[in-house]
Amino acid sequence: MYSKILTVTAVNSYIKKVIDNDFILKNSNIKGELSNVKIHSSGHIYFSLKDSFTKLKCVMFKTRAMNLTFIPKDGMNVVVSGNISIYEKEGTYQLYCNTMEVEGEGQLFIAFNLLKEKLEKEGLFDNNLKKAIPSMPRRIGVITSPTGAAVRDIIKVATRRNPNIDILIYPSLVQGINASRDIAAGIKALNNIEDVDVILLARGGGSIEELWAFNEEEVARAIKASKIPIITGVGHETDFTIADFTADLRAATPSHAAEIAVYSLEGFKEKLNGLREEIKYAIIKNINDKFNILNNMLNKLLLYSPENYVVNQYDKLDNLKSKLVFTMELRLQEERNRLKVISHRLIGNNPLNILEKGYSIIKSPENQPIESLEKLKKYEVVGITMKDGHGLFKIEQVEE
Repeated sequence: MYSKILTVTAVNSYIKKVIDNDFILKNSNIKGELSNVKIHSSGHIYFSLKDSFTKLKCVMFKTRAMNLTFIPKDGMNVVVSGNISIYEKEGTYQLYCNTMEVEGEGQLFIAFNLLKEKLEKEGLFDNNLKKAIPSMPRRIGVITSPTGAAVRDIIKVATRRNPNIDILIYPSLVQGINASRDIAAGIKALNNIEDVDVILLARGGGSIEELWAFNEEEVARAIKASKIPIITGVGHETDFTIADFTADLRAATPSHAAEIAVYSLEGFKEKLNGLREEIKYAIIKNINDKFNILNNMLNKLLLYSPENYVVNQYDKLDNLKSKLVFTMELRLQEERNRLKVISHRLIGNNPLNILEKGYSIIKSPENQPIESLEKLKKYEVVGITMKDGHGLFKIEQVEE
């Protein structure tokens, strides 16, 4: 029997024609929950529509996406219209969307918000109760999938920052039915190891259902009960889980969590060298300051030393002596001049000098000067002093 051999391209092309000619598939209205929404820089939107059992890959090109009145997000319930066709290059079928309308929030988002509100009221998210992250941990515990990219990123970043860091990995499921129980058990197990300084709870990005284990109440309460500080690095920067709100610190990604948890050894060495230089500078400055103080004190000591004081006092004494001598000589000269004036006055007013001119002085027997006739009449005998002597004379007659 002859069997025609087809190429892969021919098969995909045939299937595409069959699907494109199907009346139902070329004009469909499908409802479901948005998942894995990615808005490309080109303006195209790639996402999946899902229900409780299956998923359908979808794409909405820019020309159609421009007509949307909202931004599609994971968890939204929507109704999408379009046609189902095959992408021949990959051999996969998908829904090419023309329109999209919001039907309501997905059940997972409702559950997320209800649990978040409940735990927030209980105080599990209270920032005042969060534990401090150690600045220089020696051992970190990592709870994640042993086969995922997250564990490789953490090990790479941690050992690059500090080759001496001790990393203890607790292999855990990070999605699926038993993942939350596994994660909670890992937190409890690491808390029973004395020398674990900080715990990293991590996994790579994914849809809301893939990250759902980190939205379980069991995990949130295990994080809160942990005595060891916990850093979460779950999903991408835009992904937020209940575990992130409960943890002591949230990192944007697993790599970021490793950067936060592990200090940079090179950075520490640079800081140490900087501190060493600061200490060296401070010591040299202190020595120079003390030297300047000592130098100033020495100068003051020389300035106010007893020897200099005595020398200065000798100089001062000499100055005072010179001033005293000058003052005394000046005073003596002034007194001499004054005495000369007085002497001249005495000489000028000396009554004895009048006797040289032929005058005489008449005195009573009591040796008192007689300067009037009235007094002269009282005496019979008077003394008369002339320039060359003294004699007693008897008064016989007085004429006025």
